[in-house]
Amino acid sequence: MFTGIIEAVGTITALTPKGADISVTVDSGKLDLSDVKLGDSIATNGVCLTVVELTGSGYIADLSLETLKRTAFAGYKAGQKANLEKAMLPTTRFGGHMVSGHVDDVAEIIERTHTGRAIEFWVRAPEHLAKYISEKGSVSVDGISLTVNAIRGNEFKLTIVPHTAAETTMESFKAGRKVNLEVDVIARYLERLMLGEKAADKKSEVTMDLLAKTGFLG
Repeated sequence: MFTGIIEAVGTITALTPKGADISVTVDSGKLDLSDVKLGDSIATNGVCLTVVELTGSGYIADLSLETLKRTAFAGYKAGQKANLEKAMLPTTRFGGHMVSGHVDDVAEIIERTHTGRAIEFWVRAPEHLAKYISEKGSVSVDGISLTVNAIRGNEFKLTIVPHTAAETTMESFKAGRKVNLEVDVIARYLERLMLGEKAADKKSEVTMDLLAKTGFLG
């Protein structure tokens, strides 16, 4: 589990085919790996990766076909910058929100503007994730815990203060960039919980009729 508060920006130095999968080598930059051991998790652009080798300047992790399908990693090349965060400890200051590192899908930056010293981004999420994104709710974009400031359909606005831009990869974001999107894990669990006994039905889903019957709609 992670908080979405980025600890360092690293660099992907190699993407190596391993049969149908790939391994990724990351130069971890200023991230302190002195307390990291094999099997530990590091969120890499929001993707929870397991360390399989420590290289001295960073780490190596494996990427499964599922990870490649769900994330923007399929388009990454050596030299790509990545937001890094080690797994949280029980004593960690919880400055962001609960981030699992299990990316839901790939979103796209569609607009970048400046308001004062802040940068504003509009992001287009896949339509099937729109129901989980709410104004003033939390999302993880490339592993960064961010607040949604406005909604228009399946698009949402982010306002990035100078510190966040300087300490993450967001300073380089431009329209057209693909990013890893993880919606608030609580929203996903609530949807499943609302199904009740119908959760075992393979065709069940949360509908407006179900919301009305369970008292969520007046």
